[in-house]
This record gives sequence, structure tokens and C-alpha cells, in this order.
Amino acid sequence: MLRILLAQKRSLFRAALAAVLSHEEDLEVVTETTRTEEVLSFAQAVRPDVAVIDLDLLIDTNLALAGQLNEVAPECAVLVLAGPALTEAVHDALDKYVTGFISTDTAPDQLSDYVRRVAAGQRMIDPVLAIAALSAPRNPLTEREREILRIAGLGSSSAEMAGRLHLSVGTVRNYLSAIMHKTGGRNRLEAFRIAEEAGWL
Repeated sequence: MLRILLAQKRSLFRAALAAVLSHEEDLEVVTETTRTEEVLSFAQAVRPDVAVIDLDLLIDTNLALAGQLNEVAPECAVLVLAGPALTEAVHDALDKYVTGFISTDTAPDQLSDYVRRVAAGQRMIDPVLAIAALSAPRNPLTEREREILRIAGLGSSSAEMAGRLHLSVGTVRNYLSAIMHKTGGRNRLEAFRIAEEAGWL
């Protein structure tokens, strides 16, 4: 019996995933969460074979969550659920202890198959995501620029961002200027929208 930790922001979607996985005789969802901060403690407590994680939760931690999970539960494979628009995050997360990627549009039986395969140590990438990642334009933003733009997308002022990131206001403004130039956005919110739609965040 393969033990599964399910981490998904959207409660309704999480419940549907749990039902699909629990329907299989050899799969058991042993714990569920919608919160990034609970993933590590739950993994330590239940020692899952596979963690099925929403890519949004990884992005919330700047992709650090997968590496942290590997430290507390090295035997746990990480299978990430991602939408086709998040191609750059797929590129980045492949180097961050992620064992596999599967599209949120996949069929239920494929999800179960991917869980079994990553638990067996195979590296799996959904063809839909692989094609989207290969055909998408490469992200022009640096990791720091992406971090700043994600915060800007929350509506934070330059001063608030400077305080949060321990930078000067002038430095933040310089970053924002470079971001708008690279994305073609006329302001920070438009730059955020463009980058989000391109899967650059």
C-alpha cells in the first residue's frame, strides 16, 4: 500500500483528488492539507511514500518546499500538479527535488499511474507540460526579479517591498523598472499579469 500526502490549495479540487486516489486498492491518502506550512510537519508525522503537491504551494515558498521535504522525508517522492501556463516554474522545479509533474487536466487513471511510477523512483513529466515548457519563450526575469514581481502583484508599495526584502526603495524601483522593460508592462500590475500569463512567476 502506497501512502500519499495530498497538498492542494483548493479544497474542492483536493477532495476530488483524494477520492480518485483512495479508490485504488494499492493507494491510501494518509493526510491532506491546503497549507504550505503543514506539509513538512505532516510528512514527518506520517512518512508518506509520495507527496502530491499543488505547484502553487511550491511557488509560495520560491520552490524551497520540495528541498525541505527531501530533508525531513528523503524517502518521499514529490509529484507536482501544474497547469500548462506554469511552464517556467516547471523548468525551475525540476532541479528542486521534484520527482514528477502531471497536468491538472490529466485523466484520473493517469494520476494513479504517475503516483505509482514516482514511488518506484521513476522521473515522470506529463507530455502536455513537457510540450508547453519546450515551446514557451524562456523567462527573461531573474530569480530576484520574479520574487519582487510576486510581491508587487499583491499590491505592495515600493517602500513595503523594500522593508520586506531588506533593500533600499531606490533598488526596488530599479528592479521594477527593469521588470517592466523586460515584460513590456506599462506598470507593475500589468507586468505582473503579463509574467503570470506567460508562466514566468
